[in-house]
Amino acid sequence: MSFRDNLQHLRAERNMTQEQLAMLLGVSRQSVTKWEAMKSQPEMDKLLKMCEIFDCTLDELVTGDLTARATPSTATAVPVGPPTDVCGYDDHWRMMAWRVPTGVAAILLGIALGLLFEGAAELASAGARDGLFVIIVLVGILAGLALLVPAGMEHTAFQKAHPYVEDFYSDEDRAAARKQFSAALIAGIAFIFAGIGCLLMIEPMAENWALFFLMLFIALGVWWIVRGGMLLGRTNVAEYNKSVAEDLEVEDIVSAELDEARRDALLAQKKHGKKLGAVCGVIMIVATIVGLALLFAPVFSAPNMDSWDPEGTSAMWFWVAWPVGGLLCGIVTLLWEAFGRDE
Repeated sequence: MSFRDNLQHLRAERNMTQEQLAMLLGVSRQSVTKWEAMKSQPEMDKLLKMCEIFDCTLDELVTGDLTARATPSTATAVPVGPPTDVCGYDDHWRMMAWRVPTGVAAILLGIALGLLFEGAAELASAGARDGLFVIIVLVGILAGLALLVPAGMEHTAFQKAHPYVEDFYSDEDRAAARKQFSAALIAGIAFIFAGIGCLLMIEPMAENWALFFLMLFIALGVWWIVRGGMLLGRTNVAEYNKSVAEDLEVEDIVSAELDEARRDALLAQKKHGKKLGAVCGVIMIVATIVGLALLFAPVFSAPNMDSWDPEGTSAMWFWVAWPVGGLLCGIVTLLWEAFGRDE
């Protein structure tokens, strides 16, 4: 007998699903799926844990025949209740909900400090009083990127490692997240209003300080709003699973620890997204051609190009092509999502 046969038999005699075994082992359901498909082997600590769960020896589990053995009376009970977070999804999003808003706030804080010290010192190399402002703003951007870039890379790595997550949040968790977001939204708006109040009161006396406090309070408000939004968004596991197909490449989905049905669904969704992207790309290319035609056609058709005046010609409206193209893309996307699900 093979390890796969033993594992499937032991689960079946206890009416234990792959999700329930994954909960006991602290792994994802996809890992159990790959073990039973003989696409990977569990690590030694997981094998020992399974021996404890199924009350057998390591040799019996890996190379023996457990199909004829009676179920021990001391068998581990099948876990009940909703799925649990076995891949660190919640911790990952809490980390993201700290780094991303802090990175954005750092950029805004750099602008605030730049406005405060603008003109405080004239830099010889810059040749202008705005040189110090530019330097401080660039430092703030670098500080923000130092948080945003690693966070983005870690999120991409997490998506590759966990392309599908079982929804383990309860209704109470979602209600708490909505309540937390409401409080964060109110706090963020209050900070922004406080900044506007500082601007109105301090600007007549000290313009630099007024702008500094405005941007400072905006940074605090944005931090609260973005953090609250990300903590609320983390409870929408279905949206995370959908975004994986959009963000990951086909090779990443194929090599991921997924059962065949889930992999096929993600690949179909990836194909669906590529088709939609291609259609929107064609629309925007056509919009660009139309815009350029509106801009240059009157020039070439004018009898005297030196005296050509765009007043009253189609060249005045060339920019309309891109907003119209964007609206068409939005309409196509809505129709595609509404009627293209069964494609």
